[in-house]
Amino acid sequence: MSATTITRFVHEEIKPSIGSRILNNKAELLSGELGPQIRELLEQRGVLVFPKIDFNDEEQVAFTKTLGTFAPEMQDGTNHKIHKITLDVKENPQSAEYLKGSLYWHIDGTMNDTPILASLLSCKVTATWGGNTGFCNTYAAYDALTDEQKVEYDPMRVIHSVWATVSYYEPETSLAKLQGMQRIGENEVPLVWKHRSGRKSLILGCTAHRVLDVEPMKSAQILVGLREWATREEFSYSHEWSVGDLVMWDNTGTMHRAEKYDPDCNRMMHRTKLQGEEPFE
Repeated sequence: MSATTITRFVHEEIKPSIGSRILNNKAELLSGELGPQIRELLEQRGVLVFPKIDFNDEEQVAFTKTLGTFAPEMQDGTNHKIHKITLDVKENPQSAEYLKGSLYWHIDGTMNDTPILASLLSCKVTATWGGNTGFCNTYAAYDALTDEQKVEYDPMRVIHSVWATVSYYEPETSLAKLQGMQRIGENEVPLVWKHRSGRKSLILGCTAHRVLDVEPMKSAQILVGLREWATREEFSYSHEWSVGDLVMWDNTGTMHRAEKYDPDCNRMMHRTKLQGEEPFE
């Protein structure tokens, strides 16, 4: 009779309300045996850090596939397994300009009916200064609201649009650029995402344009106030990158942003994604 070896899942908490560090080695992670446990911990903690795991592109794709349905990146009309996250236009000619909006708190896919489940980002080149990635747990932020606030916010609907992000990084943008962004359209989503699990998270960020059926000044106060609340220290974690780090986050229950860095330093991240499994409802 052969004995079955069970891999022990090794992790430690980073902060009480967000983030865990995974300490298993590369072979254990690539085996796929830990996939269900990683998925469960991701929903609980929002952000998982795999310090200096040093996946190459093929290994990162293989690891991503152990966690759910792999979502290829669409570039130039074709699918790619890895997306290069950089402001270097030679490496990323199509979306370097678009990535300027990533310096502000956001959730990926607010323009889609079903956003991606999670992103996995590995560090290839660090910034010369700055360049951390910030995360905040919007499950925890919702849970900490008062009962009165939950009653007020639960039924609200919000219009999200890519064009709303332009004013963050280019306040006096050209009409042509504004119109180009507006052609992408808008999307109506709930302010409070009621998940199939029974949990609730906030849908916020720089794409949030206005709360429906609320006068403009009050709408702005709600969106800015909740962003300030959700990004408080107790709900947030800022990851300082080292080459070889991999960080994974739950896109259904966190916001993220790249923190300011030298735009000419060729900071380079490689991203893979998990296909969404739950529409905004």
